[in-house]
Amino acid sequence: MKFHGSNTYVATDDLRLAVNAAITLKRPLLVKGEPGTGKTMLAEEVARALGMPLLQWHIKSTTKAQQGLYEYDAVSRLRDSQLGDERVKDIHNYIIKGVLWQAFEAEQPVALLIDEIDKADIEFPNDLLRELDRMEFYVYETRQMIRAKHRPLVFITSNNEKELPDAFLRRCFFHYIKFPDAETMKRIVEVHFPGLKKELLAAALKNFYDVRNLPGLKKKPSTSELLDWLKLLVAEDIPVQALQSEDDKVVIPPLVGALLKNEQDLSLFEKLVFMQRHHR
Repeated sequence: MKFHGSNTYVATDDLRLAVNAAITLKRPLLVKGEPGTGKTMLAEEVARALGMPLLQWHIKSTTKAQQGLYEYDAVSRLRDSQLGDERVKDIHNYIIKGVLWQAFEAEQPVALLIDEIDKADIEFPNDLLRELDRMEFYVYETRQMIRAKHRPLVFITSNNEKELPDAFLRRCFFHYIKFPDAETMKRIVEVHFPGLKKELLAAALKNFYDVRNLPGLKKKPSTSELLDWLKLLVAEDIPVQALQSEDDKVVIPPLVGALLKNEQDLSLFEKLVFMQRHHR
């Protein structure tokens, strides 16, 4: 079982190596990188390429590790007992299976995405250590041990919002997705916009990296914002001249609000362009 990339996702050589290393080692692949570098999409594409179903667990600040295993719905059981419902006699009716349970009992190997693990509290990764390590957990209410029929291929993404515990990191294979260089970005754009005029693409990429490389930005534009912006440029039929300046200086591109998402960054960029224009 090896991942060779796909025609809908541009995977660099080191990313393919990382995926295959995690498969070989039977360890979760922990993927970090700034937002918009395709971390979540990686799990989707690998699952599709390897013909595996994908289960997704999107983490919020309120998510507890237990929810990934199962939850016992005591409130429903109490209500049903007051109504004299027959279901009360079997506690199994009130056990809600979490994503890990579903992955463990699947008849074929599945890919499991634990998305944005750093959103939860610091204990969350530690609480999952044993289950991800041993591929089993105990259900106290029904006194049963749930063991994985097949080891799922686990992807864990993090936006680096907080440090993850060392014990957790030791059990993962780690890969940092670097922000794509211009050549890789060109390939990514061609997947999404086949047949985009070369001059427009070249001018748009120059504008994008000019904006992105501006020192002091609060939020650098990401790949997904570039794709949104290109979609608008095509939809509005913006001429390539609007993205270029005669003296090759930085210009304020049309529809820049697709790239810069707060007023400080916008005014910083406008100041830079103004200074360049008046600096003879």
